[in-house]
Amino acid sequence: MGGSATLVLCASFAFYYYVSLLGLVEIVRAQNQNGTTPASEVSALNSVFSHWGISATNSTTKWNISGEPCSGGAVDSTSIEITNGDYNPGIKCRCDGTTCTIITLKVYALSVFGGIPDELWSLTNLSNLNLAQNYLTGPLSSSIANLTQMQYLSLGINSLSGEVPKELGNLTNLIVLSFSSNNFSGHLPLELGKLTKLQELYIDSSGVSGAIPSTYADLQNLQKLWGSDNELNGSIPEFIGNWSQLNDLMISDLSNGSSTSLEFLKDMTSLNTLILRNNNISGSIPTNIGDYQSLSLLDLSFNNLAGQIPESLFNLNALSYLFLGNNQLNGTLPAQKSTSLLNILGGDMDTYCENLYLNKVVGTDVDVSYNELYGSFPSWIEQGLQLNLVANNFTIESANNSVLPSGLSCLQRNFPCNRNSPIYSSFAIKCGGPQITASSQIVYESDNETLGPATYNVTSTNRWAVSNVGRFINSNNPQYLSFSSKQFTNTLDSELFQTARNSPGSLRYYGLGLENGNYNVTLQFAEIVIPNPFSWESLGRRVFDIYIQVCAELSKLDFKFAGTVCFMTVAWRLHENDHEVELVDSTLLEFDEEEVKRVIGVALLCTQTSPQLRPSMSRAVAMLSGDIEVSAVTTRPGYLTDWKFNDTTSFMTTDTPSGENKHSQFSSSSANTTADPGHSPINAAHQVEEVIGEGR
Repeated sequence: MGGSATLVLCASFAFYYYVSLLGLVEIVRAQNQNGTTPASEVSALNSVFSHWGISATNSTTKWNISGEPCSGGAVDSTSIEITNGDYNPGIKCRCDGTTCTIITLKVYALSVFGGIPDELWSLTNLSNLNLAQNYLTGPLSSSIANLTQMQYLSLGINSLSGEVPKELGNLTNLIVLSFSSNNFSGHLPLELGKLTKLQELYIDSSGVSGAIPSTYADLQNLQKLWGSDNELNGSIPEFIGNWSQLNDLMISDLSNGSSTSLEFLKDMTSLNTLILRNNNISGSIPTNIGDYQSLSLLDLSFNNLAGQIPESLFNLNALSYLFLGNNQLNGTLPAQKSTSLLNILGGDMDTYCENLYLNKVVGTDVDVSYNELYGSFPSWIEQGLQLNLVANNFTIESANNSVLPSGLSCLQRNFPCNRNSPIYSSFAIKCGGPQITASSQIVYESDNETLGPATYNVTSTNRWAVSNVGRFINSNNPQYLSFSSKQFTNTLDSELFQTARNSPGSLRYYGLGLENGNYNVTLQFAEIVIPNPFSWESLGRRVFDIYIQVCAELSKLDFKFAGTVCFMTVAWRLHENDHEVELVDSTLLEFDEEEVKRVIGVALLCTQTSPQLRPSMSRAVAMLSGDIEVSAVTTRPGYLTDWKFNDTTSFMTTDTPSGENKHSQFSSSSANTTADPGHSPINAAHQVEEVIGEGR
């Protein structure tokens, strides 16, 4: 190593301290023909890595050679894309022959836990930062404003909380921004409208709320906006129709907004992906839909669209997925369709057969279930086409039996099978698996038929049926069934819970031909996919609605924490409005109002996602006893990230039916929503990391 003897001595001390004790980037630097890294950047990088318990030696690709961070893979042609798992963690440097500076930092899917150290914000030359798929907690610091050179910022799939900092608006060089799949709260910052260079914005499942700010009208270079699965409200802004560069638009689950139409889409004919699910959209499908020749995925389901399906919609050559379910569409199916809607990719039979053999989804999937369509089927309906026609008013002719899965007549609007002469009083289902007889002697029938993005299945006895709708976004090998060999406690029937059906959209089970009477419905759940904390894989959530008959019995249910979340949801909402005393039992005539607020405040603090926001046990006791003031609760508990409160929601019993009931109805089901792995901007030349799944 170069330098004086004194410097060598100090360097040796640093080497043994950092390598032996922390295994981090060494402060010592060897002679480097590219240049040397400033000591301030090395120190900052050391602090960040120390905080997260990682080191350069975790990477298979060599960098930080002889104590110089900007060496090896950091300065050669080694790719730092997320596809190169060998270079992780890693950096990229820009060198001028004398000095090197860190411009890229990747700590991707390493499940690092804890907050983001303040030292990170001192790396002011960063233009590319990928921290996706970890378990980062706590708020996102306003000091992020220091990173003014930033172009690609990916924070997706973490557990960051608090409000999204308005200082992100200072990063005016941003091209890609992702903070999807986090526990943020509060409104979207108005200041993001200043990011006029932005091309891709991913905020899906981030926890943000409120209306989409009008300042975003200035995002004229935006090509992709993914904003599904949040607490957003209001209507879809008209100004989105002026984003002429937009290719992908995904906004779903807007609440409390007035009815809107699709008129704003009239000039957006270059769209490739359009998902506007569950947004209270009314009116009709645009008459110029045939001009959208690049459209490959269209999801307008769960809206209030009326009128007929335009003939031109079924003649889009690029269309592969079409979801129009749960609307008020009427009339007949289009009489003609493009040959591309065949279940053959590009008309290549060899490719079709190969994909079919490999159990890959091929061709077009069409869902028009739960509308008011009628009439006979057009001639283009043929065997192998994935077509969900459930809950309409079609005329089912005998000729159709050979080209569609059997039993569709049982699943039309009035569910006619055995309706006037019911013959069943119970059914039980082994979701996603073979038949099994439980220790209670209940026979759970098999439910292992292959279902895809737009399919249904009716049992040969017409006793029950299942319908599935939805696509796992950008997954080339979607898994609609899950299996596990895990053994479960507190049950004699572990095998009952080792299979499940996965659905990214809507999964419905139907009891057919049931006798009139009172029924107990038992839904049994177990987690077989999401692991225990603390890794990024554990950040997935099971949040879904459960409907019995027509009533939403369980709305936005996170089944692992259902009872806790119910109480916490009410407590948080009342706390926000300073009405905590409404939680007190109405039969209690006397109580201390301040004590009620104190107890609820401590409970909300103790259930924060970030450990830094939770009080110690001694502090919690002191707050409960009134010895110290209860700290301000500024962020909602982590369990409530995807929870939408509904005053009318009621929780039904899941107890085993008693012998006093004549009729019993059993089902064991699991709707599986896979976590979005975030969007990584490491490769500026390619689209950021694709999403695995999106659930409603």
